[in-house]
Amino acid sequence: MTDTIDDVRTPVTHTPDEPPITPLEIGVDAYISKDYLRAERDKLWNKVWQQVGRVEEIPKVGDFLTYEIMDDSFIIARSGPDKISAYHNVCSHRGRRLVDTPDGKREAKGKCRTFVCGFHGWTYDLEGKLTWAAEQQDWPTGLTEEKTRLRNIQVDTWGGWIWINMDPECEPLRDYLEPMASLLDPFQLENMRYRWRKWLVFDCNWKVALEAFMETYHVPYTHPEFRAYGTFLGWSRAHGKHSNIGYDAPKGNQDNQAKLRVADGPDARLSTIELQNFTWENANTNTTRTLVDAAQRLIDELPEGTPANEVLAHWIASARRDDAERGVIWPTVDNETVAKSGTAWQVFPNFQIGHALNNMLCYSARPYGDDPDKCYFEAAVYELFPEGEEPETEWEYTPEDSSDWRTVLPQDFSNMAAVQKGLKSRGFSGAKPNPYRERSVVNLHHNLAKFMGTGAPTDLS
Repeated sequence: MTDTIDDVRTPVTHTPDEPPITPLEIGVDAYISKDYLRAERDKLWNKVWQQVGRVEEIPKVGDFLTYEIMDDSFIIARSGPDKISAYHNVCSHRGRRLVDTPDGKREAKGKCRTFVCGFHGWTYDLEGKLTWAAEQQDWPTGLTEEKTRLRNIQVDTWGGWIWINMDPECEPLRDYLEPMASLLDPFQLENMRYRWRKWLVFDCNWKVALEAFMETYHVPYTHPEFRAYGTFLGWSRAHGKHSNIGYDAPKGNQDNQAKLRVADGPDARLSTIELQNFTWENANTNTTRTLVDAAQRLIDELPEGTPANEVLAHWIASARRDDAERGVIWPTVDNETVAKSGTAWQVFPNFQIGHALNNMLCYSARPYGDDPDKCYFEAAVYELFPEGEEPETEWEYTPEDSSDWRTVLPQDFSNMAAVQKGLKSRGFSGAKPNPYRERSVVNLHHNLAKFMGTGAPTDLS
């Protein structure tokens, strides 16, 4: 029998300060127009802070990595024990890139004392200053430091990530990230390390890729297996440039709003065990081995009939204790902050942080050259590890049909190319996001319109 909408709907409780917004419609140009995509280069990407890597990826002086966005490539280097420098990856002599990205790789990485151009040998130090040019005496004038050094860009860190901005007049990173930064600071995300990280090229616009994960409205329909463990529906809130999402509070169990949550069912012990096992095996995200093992013991450590809120408290305390015994200390975050921070933040324009006390799942997407129908998509899982026991990882190119994605994420992937095709249909008038659950999608386009000067959502009437 086919489920109806009522079979999976959760009663919606709108808090007084979060009423639904006016229903809005989003046009298709931002997704399919080549002119719009080209305009993003100067109006958007040239003006915003972008997350480009983790601080621990370049721990020693001389370590570097690269990052590309449309026509621009950058070198981010550890130029001193406590200094990170970032500059355009292009020789000031004739314009050759200094560092090439190896075929099939997401980025170039390495360690060096200088960067040497492969064309004519011009050489730059770790801060981008020209230190040698062949036959420099042939230039009687003009080879000043201003003319020859690599063009620096703004660089800063927060949450353990490195961020860059091409705009010399940009606002400070901390100001740009508020209020997200203050709400997530207690989670100490800088202490987490990669468990795995994968990337690929999708047949959809970068916004389509991100929007697939920016709401919970799709969960019962894209991931029907999760219906056995609860409804997983939630709210979406705008915070200036950014937005966050979170679960609606279950009646009588206000603490069960975070990413670490117990499952529904007549016996919360059994359903939580099943949910943790399913998530670990089929998603390999949003949980850890410690959490899975602690869940397995619930049936032995708690009597039948234990209320769900007590099961949750016992499970989390047990996993926290297990991790502490192996040298993994979780941050302590008060319940009010946990509730306000939600389960994931959409950091404008193209990064999502799906945080929890001891792990997180992050997504990012960016244009693939000047093709509006393609994008680079990246997913990474992080967790807390004992010091010195972090796994060695790198960005792995993983095709969407690879079994390495398990079974849950491919369900999301199946929507992306299909949406991109549908956006071009003459039968589609524009996206109509849910005013309560998909506010993050609307907020993304409100902010895009401020940078782009076009494409603002319109009243759905």
